[in-house]
Amino acid sequence: MESDQHIITQTKTWLTRAVIGLQLCPFAKAVHLKNQIRYVVSRATEPQTLLSQLARELMHLAKADPEVNETTLLIHPEVLTDFLDYNDFLDMADMALEELQLDGVLQIASFHPQYQFTGTQADDITNHTNRSPYPTLHLLRESSIEEAMKSFEGADAIVERNMATLQRLGLEGWRKLWI
Repeated sequence: MESDQHIITQTKTWLTRAVIGLQLCPFAKAVHLKNQIRYVVSRATEPQTLLSQLARELMHLAKADPEVNETTLLIHPEVLTDFLDYNDFLDMADMALEELQLDGVLQIASFHPQYQFTGTQADDITNHTNRSPYPTLHLLRESSIEEAMKSFEGADAIVERNMATLQRLGLEGWRKLWI
């Protein structure tokens, strides 16, 4: 079993090389440099246990000082390793937001090693925009997203720009990021 520290290190490597390095998320660099990202490794082996941990992390983030904890990555290497199961779980995650009355306050972004956009083939390079080393739920503050969108010109085209970046990079270029 991989240690929590190893899992966090792998996730930080992905964040710095892919997300920040390829500028897939123009907002990630600042929170990374300010150490405002909370990394939590879940050892859940059942979706229901993960759902409980997700609820706790959502409440933690909602109450936390953004200067200390702007965003959270809930990494869960032992549950929902199949992408279709993970994708189905996202509906439960969104329901948890609503039940906690945090819908509109926080949101959950999804990352998975097998991430696949609807209408793409599994080996389509554009899927890598949301591929992480481990299944990960990214908890974000809506107010921070709104503020970042105002300050970033062309924010509405991020998804398209990311896909174009990965298409230019290609699978071989993606592989070279990890050497």
